[in-house]
Amino acid sequence: MGTWNTRGSCSIFGEAQLILIAHRGNVSGPNPETENTVDQLLSAIKMGFEVEVDVWAIDGKLYFGHDEPQYIVSSEDFYKICNHSWFHCKNLEALNHFIKYFPTYNYFWHQLDDFTLTSNNKVWTYPGMEVGPNSIIVDLETTDTRNYNNIYGICSDKVLLLKNS
Repeated sequence: MGTWNTRGSCSIFGEAQLILIAHRGNVSGPNPETENTVDQLLSAIKMGFEVEVDVWAIDGKLYFGHDEPQYIVSSEDFYKICNHSWFHCKNLEALNHFIKYFPTYNYFWHQLDDFTLTSNNKVWTYPGMEVGPNSIIVDLETTDTRNYNNIYGICSDKVLLLKNS
């Protein structure tokens, strides 16, 4: 469908290079048993995608997991994925941890916001909302094709479908 660069982006409409972000490491649809695990994240990164990962901090330790801290993260595993990740901070301690120790990585915090400004000035955008050239749309089902023009990226559970179509 388009041309790819080495950071998991594709020009699927016109000349724009879209960053494709595997939501919780999912590439072919939701997989609650493996999402947010280091193996799942590394697999998506090896396929050329960036990843969105849910991160918690408790007593100075990092954990991955969506609704709760499920998997403790070693420093070694963190550094394997950090350059290709968008860290969704799930509690205030995680947000403060990234501000203090990892200010150059991609991270953000949101709950029910239509728009969230990330640490690198990209706009994490809820489905169906207005978009611009710095928007990363959250389109878990890859159904919102009207918004794929003039955006920075797409976060989806089905990035492989986007890459291969």
